[in-house]
Amino acid sequence: MLHPIRKRVVVITGASRGLGKEIALTFGRAKDRVVVNFLDRKGDAAAVSEEISRVGGDAFLFRADVKSADEVYAMIAETISRWGGIDVVVNNAGITKDGLLLRMPEQDWDNVFETNLKGPFHTIRSASEIMMKQRRGHIINISSIVGLQGRAGQANYSASKAGLIGLTKAAAKELGRFNIKVNAVLPGYIPTDMGDKVSDVVHDRILQDNALNRASDPGEVADFIYHLSLMNNVSGQVFNLDSRVV
Repeated sequence: MLHPIRKRVVVITGASRGLGKEIALTFGRAKDRVVVNFLDRKGDAAAVSEEISRVGGDAFLFRADVKSADEVYAMIAETISRWGGIDVVVNNAGITKDGLLLRMPEQDWDNVFETNLKGPFHTIRSASEIMMKQRRGHIINISSIVGLQGRAGQANYSASKAGLIGLTKAAAKELGRFNIKVNAVLPGYIPTDMGDKVSDVVHDRILQDNALNRASDPGEVADFIYHLSLMNNVSGQVFNLDSRVV
């Protein structure tokens, strides 16, 4: 098993709840230094930070809307000021605004794209500046199987996650010469706050399409992401952690 030789600095967007929280706690248990990014849920984010401290890691909170280039840049700059660099970025922040394509308000399309695709663009662009100087780094983007398959009623979400896969591959090719890895993880259906928003019909169809007929486990996904972050020779890949056959 791979082990880091020092405390790493890890930035996780959307880390106040759900999968982001689980990822933050997993890195924290490994004694890493974790930036707990949040948008609205300061209390939840503070609880994550406190738990990381209890298990031996270091953490600090940073409120930043990933849709804003200035706010993301400020978060990255504060991280570098405190801890001197950045080793891992996990682009987890994401939203859904479901609806049929022909009835979808343009604002719902824009909001989903600005969070799910433009947000990672902002973090990659900001963090890669210090990673290039360090000659090391790992960026992990949380995409979705619907970025490969599509899903009725989620045209905006599906398209944004497909775009994130394309961004992953392009960034991997651009940044590889600086020893920066860029990968994407498709975590599968997880019964978090966002996952629970799907209708009963969609929920049942997801499980029926799953070869094991069960949802993904957030702890297992977070463990995979942690171990992926330690790998030195893997980049530009898309890892499907779902049991729906692609």
